[in-house]
Amino acid sequence: MNNIGFIGMGNMAQAIASGFLKSGKISGKNLFAYAPNQEKLQKNAELIGFCAEKSLVDMVKKCDTLIIGCKPYQIEGVLVQIGEFLPGKALVSVAAGWVHSTFFEILGEKVRIQCIMPNTPAMVGEGVMLFEQKNSLLPDELSELKDLFSSLGLVEMLPTELMGIGGAVSGCGPAFMDLIMEAYADAAVKYGVSREVAYRIVSQTMLGSAKLQQVTKKHPGVLKDEVCSPRGTTIRGVDSLEKNGVRGALISSIDVIMDMKK
Repeated sequence: MNNIGFIGMGNMAQAIASGFLKSGKISGKNLFAYAPNQEKLQKNAELIGFCAEKSLVDMVKKCDTLIIGCKPYQIEGVLVQIGEFLPGKALVSVAAGWVHSTFFEILGEKVRIQCIMPNTPAMVGEGVMLFEQKNSLLPDELSELKDLFSSLGLVEMLPTELMGIGGAVSGCGPAFMDLIMEAYADAAVKYGVSREVAYRIVSQTMLGSAKLQQVTKKHPGVLKDEVCSPRGTTIRGVDSLEKNGVRGALISSIDVIMDMKK
């Protein structure tokens, strides 16, 4: 994996490229990107440290590994432009809804393919990187790629049939967590805490709770029980959440997403 080229440089691609460079596992001289908006691309290149390319085809020719970072609806058009230059290269997709078989139908077995579903917390190195188990990378390539993406957060391998649910939880989940943080911050503001302080308290509480579960590996229910003392304030709050159907509402938020995919 000598030269890596990004096709498209939106917010997620910027986060990935920035994470790669900050990790020190690849240098700016080996990281390339092409995007139609050349002015914006150049500004991002100066800010992040990659090499901006004026020609998509020229970039594809000089790179061993290509990362599809454009919008899903743009991919087929891009592949038409560069398809003849892809044989023998590794193609990595971070586009939602595209899996190995989708690319294989278009490109065949001459291109090595890996599909990944990242989420927005990758922008701060705390993302979830879902790797589709079905891939055609060489063993060394897969190992290097997983190591590279680990600089952006957690890397998990999932079978193709679970990429949809995995993406629903990790991809949409940040918005649901944000909604919960906003609601608790609103509650704090309601009782006199400033908005700025409320967001700091709530976001750190969520971050700390998640970290505590990761480190201790305790069941979330056990951690909840450890905070709830008999006749205490926390158990009253838990009781209220249960009466208002918080668990069912959270599960239903995933159900409606999965229903859309049928």
